[in-house]
Amino acid sequence: MPSNPWPHDMTLTIEDRPNQLLEMLWVREAHELQLDGDDLPPMLSQTPERAAAGMSRESRVEWERAWPRIWRETVAHTGRELEPSRFAQLEDLAHGSEERKAALHQMLGPNWSDEFGHHVFQDPSWKNWERHGMDAFIASMPDAHRNSPKRRDLEALIPAWRAGLTKIVTIPCRGEYTRKLGTNALIVTDVTRADSGLYRAALGTFRL
Repeated sequence: MPSNPWPHDMTLTIEDRPNQLLEMLWVREAHELQLDGDDLPPMLSQTPERAAAGMSRESRVEWERAWPRIWRETVAHTGRELEPSRFAQLEDLAHGSEERKAALHQMLGPNWSDEFGHHVFQDPSWKNWERHGMDAFIASMPDAHRNSPKRRDLEALIPAWRAGLTKIVTIPCRGEYTRKLGTNALIVTDVTRADSGLYRAALGTFRL
């Protein structure tokens, strides 16, 4: 359409609720992990309840050592674009087969449960926090559609896309946090994406 300013071949993936990252962020705060690192994300905007399940000192040390590594691995995978052919390949594999499980795991990528078990997320704190977050996300959708950053900041989005940006990942953390993920993706906080000035500055990290 001649009047449409959106380039006809421009496509972007917006990952609004990256589940593996949400799990990681909840683990850090609900279990009050004390972490070291210069590039860790900010604390969550909505602090979850403390996890009901306790842990030994040895387990806490193990978790605190593992968290930054698993975070980096999970973020890197989240930033990658998933090839559509992967879904077709998955359908060709028998349900319940080891091959299908391996292919599905490769698609989903690394996560906290791989090393520490899915029972971690049976905690009431996770269920309550995840449900609250989903309710808030659904409630925000009408306003998000009216004030879409894709339309609001299209002037900054187009040159970023031309420089290789194909995916934007958002996390529900406080303040500003912007990082490039490989050559094609960007991770920002909800706060950054909601603010036109901050968002345009984040998009500006992609330049030709």
